[in-house]
Amino acid sequence: MTTAPQSPQTPPDDSQAPQPTKLTQRKWFKNVIFLIFLLGIYLALRPFMQGDVIQGAAPLFESESITGQPIRLADYRGKPVVVHFWATWCPICKLEGGTIEAISKDYPVINIATQSLDNAGLLAYADENNLNPEQIVNDFSGQLMQAYGARAVPATFIIDSDGQIAFVEVGYTTSLGLRARLWWLQ
Repeated sequence: MTTAPQSPQTPPDDSQAPQPTKLTQRKWFKNVIFLIFLLGIYLALRPFMQGDVIQGAAPLFESESITGQPIRLADYRGKPVVVHFWATWCPICKLEGGTIEAISKDYPVINIATQSLDNAGLLAYADENNLNPEQIVNDFSGQLMQAYGARAVPATFIIDSDGQIAFVEVGYTTSLGLRARLWWLQ
């Protein structure tokens, strides 16, 4: 019995073996860099968004809701209250609307629609977005927002039981963040 001569074995081709990728080519690394970039832009714009928000005593105001109910900030002395500025044309405000509405089930909230629609338009908007119209004040001219010094919406002011502005958040804020601040003030 004769056996065929065997050919010498060739070493494996290293070009077909998986090569480790460089750190800068990994998808997760690119995502982290992108998030850091977005955070940098947000932090750079934050002073502009905060504007000249006031500190200290909250400006007192008397108004009425879009349903005609009187709303006076002074009536909330003795408990923390959220004064929330928003607009119907603001997509972040729409996204945050459910959060503010959920907070209003447990804490006093005054929703101030600024530079938006007339009362009839705001009533329709409130119905469409499941907002309580009894808490919505129409600040069509933007005077209330200007009194608080906010330049952008949404702008949320948490006022303590003594009528002092304790916290200000311009931009999106979470339910957990608002609840923690309100809990702290109780």
